[in-house]
Amino acid sequence: MEIPPKSPDGSEKSPQSKELLTSNTASTLCISSRSESVWTSASRSKWDIYHKPVIVVSVGAAVFLFGIVITSLSCIQIKNNDVYKMCGPAFLSLGLMLLVCGLVWIPIIRKKQKQRQKSQFLQTLRSFFFNR
Repeated sequence: MEIPPKSPDGSEKSPQSKELLTSNTASTLCISSRSESVWTSASRSKWDIYHKPVIVVSVGAAVFLFGIVITSLSCIQIKNNDVYKMCGPAFLSLGLMLLVCGLVWIPIIRKKQKQRQKSQFLQTLRSFFFNR
């Protein structure tokens, strides 16, 4: 079995490593998955667009209300008062964090939708003028 000669600086690589370096399958997969929504012009419903932030807001509100209940139970004299005093504020903060994240997510999605509509409009104009 013959071993291919290496250059003194070690820059020569095996044919398998050359294939791995020149292969751009992962980058094309990433690009195609991101640009797929640009090429498909099927309109999506409001639920398809906003279902994730709505779920985050509703879970955040539920956890926040649960934190309010647990915190209010710590005010009443119950056996495990220390447990309620520790868990109540934790649920309050976690619920408030999810609630705020979901409420901030909605305007971000709206802005992205407007930008996508503008880019599709500019893309049709560009294709109209340059494909003549």
